[in-house]
Amino acid sequence: MLSIADLTATLAGLLTLGVDPSHGEVDDLTIAEPGHGVVGQPGDLVLGVGVETVEAAVALVDAASAAGAGGLVLRRNLAARRQVRDRARRAGLALVGLAEQASWAHVVWLLRGVIDRASTTAGDRRGDAPVQDDLFALADAAAALVDAPVTIEDAQSRVLAYSSRQDMTDPARVSTIVGRRVPDEVLASLRARGVFRRLARSDEPVFVPADPNGLLPRLVVPVRAGGEWLGSIWAVVEERPPADLVAELVQTSSVVALHLLRLRAQADLSRRVAADRLRGVLSGSTVGADSWLPPGPWRVVCLGGEGGAARLLDLWESVSRRHAWNQPLLADLDGRAYAVVRDSDDPLVPGTWGWLTAVVDRARGESLELTARAGRPAHAVAELERSKAEALEVERVVGPSTDAATASTVHEDVWARVTVARACASLRDGDVLGPLAVLADHDREHSSDHLLTLAAWLDHPGAPGRAARSIHVHPNTLRYRMNRIADLAGLDLDDPVVRLALRLQLSALLEAPSSA
Repeated sequence: MLSIADLTATLAGLLTLGVDPSHGEVDDLTIAEPGHGVVGQPGDLVLGVGVETVEAAVALVDAASAAGAGGLVLRRNLAARRQVRDRARRAGLALVGLAEQASWAHVVWLLRGVIDRASTTAGDRRGDAPVQDDLFALADAAAALVDAPVTIEDAQSRVLAYSSRQDMTDPARVSTIVGRRVPDEVLASLRARGVFRRLARSDEPVFVPADPNGLLPRLVVPVRAGGEWLGSIWAVVEERPPADLVAELVQTSSVVALHLLRLRAQADLSRRVAADRLRGVLSGSTVGADSWLPPGPWRVVCLGGEGGAARLLDLWESVSRRHAWNQPLLADLDGRAYAVVRDSDDPLVPGTWGWLTAVVDRARGESLELTARAGRPAHAVAELERSKAEALEVERVVGPSTDAATASTVHEDVWARVTVARACASLRDGDVLGPLAVLADHDREHSSDHLLTLAAWLDHPGAPGRAARSIHVHPNTLRYRMNRIADLAGLDLDDPVVRLALRLQLSALLEAPSSA
């Protein structure tokens, strides 16, 4: 079953969620025919294709609700009417608005693809194969049309499909197909010539002449849907094709647009489903996880970078795919972004801890300040929740530092700091015990620095000079303060247990608790 909220989110722009009963789920489509008694079955998303009046919309809401349907799609102007919304809300039926300019035929095709994709297993890497195969067929058809090699690319210049004919190519085309992405130097050349600016702003095809660096001429047709630039069709040509051929290629672009919309919707849905399952595992649910997780052991990693959890997840999704992790295990939970990686130090295997640390290091060279804090290995699915808690502990004790030495950190490297942090967390919830309470009161009343001085002395045993420098005072000042501390509190600093207890209490008092 697919939630109505996820379904509308994957087709944002075309669909708008008007009434969400919070439990609306669907697993099939039905085109309503009220005159013939066809109003959907339990779990159906009912499409009100021929509904044009408020009265007919209200009647269909009642009928679909009585049949147990999961939701109803109406034109946006009808779905926004108060009578229709109120009736859907009372009936507990999800109500979805369809954009006025959208074609019902196209929407049915897109919805069918999304619902079918949701029914596939999360681990099926060929779930998008039908759409991909169609794109390759369209590339072949376009190549035959203009008698030239063709690639279909998205708006980020990633190659989605290419024609089987590649007899007339240049080095840029070879690199594009092999790397599934246009080379950076070619992108820079095309950007400098204003090609992408024209594609983003206009529906008109662009003819790109050859350049001195060996780039052959190209005809580029933008692919758009509802005013949004989705990608483009690139054909390597010897000269500008005749106008009639260009017009046919433009018509082909409208079909490509539908496939790109469907591909994007399915990819977004796959990500949502995977994130939901991963959130469940990180929260302690282990049902069925063995069927879609890669072989263990694993580590849970708390991911860091700029922005909130949602934006950070998008950034890590992009970075992961760019570095060949095609099915990244990413999820946001309680305002944090997490990944689950295999516990391997091999930097060449995507989705492993070794690979992730290498990605973080490379990102620094691209001005991306990313961090990765990992919990201890989990050898069973049930241990992933523990590894997640440990990853969060590492994040808290290391903090936001992006220094090369701490950008990627595992729990084992900071176990001592974690131990102190755990002890301090319990101490903060209780009263200050022993003579330290006297010193804390004295500091508050007289603005003295006895607590800070004692902490420095404990941190540098037998080295008063270093202790004094750490708090920027003269060694004689340090000695004077320590004498005053002895007079006020009567501490037995020769007792190792007393020193340990004092240092833990001082950590709890002097270090601000994490906002996390």
